[in-house]
Amino acid sequence: MASWFFPEPLRLALAGLALSSLLLAGCSGRSVDGIWINQAAIDAAVADDSLREALLAYGPNLEWRVQAARGLARFSNGFEQGEGCLQALAEGGWQVDFGLDEHEQLRRSGAELLQGEGPSWPAQRFRRYAASVDESPLGSHFEAALYRAYLGGSWLITQGLGERGLVLFHADGRVEGLPGAERYALCLAGDCAAMAGEHDSLWLQQGAQGQTWLFRREGEQLRIFQAINQSAADEMPSYQPGAEVWRLQRD
Repeated sequence: MASWFFPEPLRLALAGLALSSLLLAGCSGRSVDGIWINQAAIDAAVADDSLREALLAYGPNLEWRVQAARGLARFSNGFEQGEGCLQALAEGGWQVDFGLDEHEQLRRSGAELLQGEGPSWPAQRFRRYAASVDESPLGSHFEAALYRAYLGGSWLITQGLGERGLVLFHADGRVEGLPGAERYALCLAGDCAAMAGEHDSLWLQQGAQGQTWLFRREGEQLRIFQAINQSAADEMPSYQPGAEVWRLQRD
């Protein structure tokens, strides 16, 4: 059997390369790189029906995009977006600095990314959606996962215009089969949430025209109501449910 002899410097270099490869392999499993979504909020919304309550309980942040090599981390809470400088901490984990003494701490725990407790919200858990960051709009992967889980499948109109027709809510915001609408968006945060108060709301749009509606999901049933503004003309709208316009049943 042939044997190979390597000079001492080369042998040490090869051994170092092998060790480096092992270390990198071990670190890759702990990487914070990628797109991370707030799956706990999605699961809670699906289980308990109320999207608003799930986001309040498991928010506020809905998606993180982390690129350690660039020292960059970005987040979306469904209304605002933030971008900060990512740096490793000596005790483990990472810190995201946003300036003006604002920062967040991130660390891996098994398959999850943990965000530390904030001044007015608890610690949050995120599940990796993709191992690398793409160029899609920030927050869009959380929205797609939410739309797929919360409104996926086919819905039968059991009451309202288009009765007995099938409605499909697509993960990219398209809606088929709902009369007068071709796009939809669930309200996640910001002004639309403030205006809807304790109710869930969505936006339905046809062409350039759209309006706010209130909805209530009850298991496999979806009820959509007119949004009646209770405020004066010079005040921010405050919506209450009016007439029930559609009732849908998931097949």
